Amino acid sequence: MTIAPVDFASLLCSRLCHDLLSPVGALNNGLELLADETDPDMRQRCIDLLGESARASANKLKFFRLAFGAAGGFGDAVDTREAKAAIEGLYGHDGRIEIGWMVEESTMSKTAIKVLLNMVLIAGDALVRGGRLDIGAELEGYKTEIAVRAEGPRIVLDPELRKALTGGVTAAELTPRAAAAWLVHTLATESGGQAMVSPSDADFLLFGATLGR
Repeated sequence: MTIAPVDFASLLCSRLCHDLLSPVGALNNGLELLADETDPDMRQRCIDLLGESARASANKLKFFRLAFGAAGGFGDAVDTREAKAAIEGLYGHDGRIEIGWMVEESTMSKTAIKVLLNMVLIAGDALVRGGRLDIGAELEGYKTEIAVRAEGPRIVLDPELRKALTGGVTAAELTPRAAAAWLVHTLATESGGQAMVSPSDADFLLFGATLGR
């Protein structure tokens, strides 16, 4: 299945707007409360909440810029420390999700970084009650292998995302929620590789991708 670039861009923008609505909305609400509040303790609480919302917004934007945009410079290689920092900013800052980073490569291609980050995004969202994310990648010749494992007390993966990751949806069925999964599938197949996901009855969630170049 193929989807027009403009249509996919629209789906991706819808996904980004949805994810940013909560922290940006909290900023707006906090400012309104701060304008009306006179109690010093409550004003300080409002300021603290504004700071938390601002950090959440900044962390999401940094992650999305690297996962979906043209961040990482003009060359093809991206410093893997940027990806690690983006993941820790999005998921590791509050202790709800423990991050295991098993990427020894100092740089990876932009395609590989995008695949890795989008698989992390799907896996992290599936850990609705927190848990652990283990992230690994290995370069072997012209081939890149990426794996993301999610484990926690409750894992929820929408069947649509599973289908999109393996290319099993039609253009009419694809929604903003599945944009990241479809991007992983597209990048993997266009490089001569493939994307995979563990069976739905497994005790953990495992994503894998092989990039042919």
